[in-house]
Amino acid sequence: MLGFGNRKREKNPAELPFWKRKKLTEMSAEEWESLCDGCGKCCLNKLEDEETGEIHHTNVACRLLDLDSCRCVSYEQRTRFVPDCRRLTPLNVGKIPWLPLSCAYRRLAEGKDLEWWHPLVSGDPTTVVKAGISIRGRTVSERDTDDLEGHIVVWPK
Repeated sequence: MLGFGNRKREKNPAELPFWKRKKLTEMSAEEWESLCDGCGKCCLNKLEDEETGEIHHTNVACRLLDLDSCRCVSYEQRTRFVPDCRRLTPLNVGKIPWLPLSCAYRRLAEGKDLEWWHPLVSGDPTTVVKAGISIRGRTVSERDTDDLEGHIVVWPK
């Protein structure tokens, strides 16, 4: 007797979640936006060493970032208020070196899958906090400090 019952059933591509079956450039605006896990790390100020080009991350958040929800309070008009805010697109995401290693946009651009704690995988928007990925409770607003050098941090992922 052949063991056909033990054969692993291959998934129909249509059953796969959108991030596994679509390229970043094929995603709808809604799908693209849902990739943001809400960690808030991309909204932290960074310092670049002019001699080496090394990026130093700080725990100083953009003034538009709500430190509790880790979401921008003026997302649609953020570049009006913060002209150097970098807008992520499918075409530039692979060229932004300061994106955290845990960032869904970066991971997908590098051919990796989403982490278990990502809300699209877990079905729970709080797993990003529970996994220690979110900046919630670990930052200060740029309105409250002018000393970025004194706020350099090294966080895993």
